[in-house]
Amino acid sequence: MSTEPEATASAEGTAEETKESSALKVIGWLSVGLAVATVGFFVGRELLCRYKFNHRNPYDFYAHAGEKQTGEFGLGV
Repeated sequence: MSTEPEATASAEGTAEETKESSALKVIGWLSVGLAVATVGFFVGRELLCRYKFNHRNPYDFYAHAGEKQTGEFGLGV
């Protein structure tokens, strides 16, 4: 009978260790997923900037190309 309490105590200990290790695995995989998503956003932004830069037209070289003038000009506001 002296072995029965030890067996249940060790079974409870392994259950707690399993819960802790599964929680750490979940946290680890979530952090890896967030890191991959962050790198993907940065790479995508860089590719978009390069695409826009390579597809410029001649009007992009002018100082105010595409800017709309504000209605407040010359009104003394």
